[in-house]
Amino acid sequence: MLVDGKWTTDWQPVQAKDEKGGFVRQISGFRNWVTPDGAPGPTGEGFAAEAGRYHLYVAYICPWASRTLIGRSLKGLEDVIGLSVVEPALTKEGWRFGGYPGSTHDEVNGATYMHEIYTRADPHYTGRATVPVLWDKERGTIVNNESADILRMMNDGFGDLATGMIDLYPEQHREAIDAFNARIYPGLNNGVYRAGFATTQLAYEEAFLDVFTTLDWVVGELGDRSFLFADHPTEADIRLFVTLVRFDAAYHGLFKCNLRRLADYPRLRAFVRRLHDWPGVAETVNLDHIKRGYYSIASLNPAGIVPVGPAQEMLF
Repeated sequence: MLVDGKWTTDWQPVQAKDEKGGFVRQISGFRNWVTPDGAPGPTGEGFAAEAGRYHLYVAYICPWASRTLIGRSLKGLEDVIGLSVVEPALTKEGWRFGGYPGSTHDEVNGATYMHEIYTRADPHYTGRATVPVLWDKERGTIVNNESADILRMMNDGFGDLATGMIDLYPEQHREAIDAFNARIYPGLNNGVYRAGFATTQLAYEEAFLDVFTTLDWVVGELGDRSFLFADHPTEADIRLFVTLVRFDAAYHGLFKCNLRRLADYPRLRAFVRRLHDWPGVAETVNLDHIKRGYYSIASLNPAGIVPVGPAQEMLF
């Protein structure tokens, strides 16, 4: 991680833990907002929406980054916001740009590692160099590195620059979406990480129980509907999808969330297939990156062997 702008140690998945040995996620450090007229958003400063001004840094393996990729696609912002994709395997210095298939070099800042983007924005930055990052090329700084904020910006922050007709956060469903998001984040989205990176049996078993209790609850909430709250995907569907699409490939085995597979939940598997087949979503899913990325975590998989399965048709 970075300490006062200097890379100080090899990358580790767990930088903080609670008194039970549970995984504690770092709080995002940049919380500014892009808005149509540059007015301040809910936090931080306001940045005016302009075509070609902003650039998105992501990893295909990362569910948080994938939220923003899907939002960029569904809102028709591919020609408005540029994109750089890091390599899937985590190095001793974290995310790296390069030539692995599906990855890119950093054509905006010429960085080799993601942590260099953070120190360009703040030469004294302390913390982990995470993705996604929304970068402002005009001011040469990070606008925001919180996926939930960036997804909301994709929905309405770019105003008329967005061509997608889908409203990812429809006003009449906002209360229900917020409540759903608040339930699945600790139990499922972050729950799988709490299980995978637990450092005690107690912390692992608590997280494990939360994961499968939440999955059972989601099955009931979804019922026989195609999507959770509308006749099209909303941000709640996106938040659910990015975890489910990785479940059998990474979380079931590597993270020890092995009570059941996604394939054992017919409604959830059908939901994943529907959203994956929605125009613009399949291009944001790279199963090779997902497996190579997660199984590159040396503390969980010292030999670095990447499993051959599961077969892609079992997921989609």
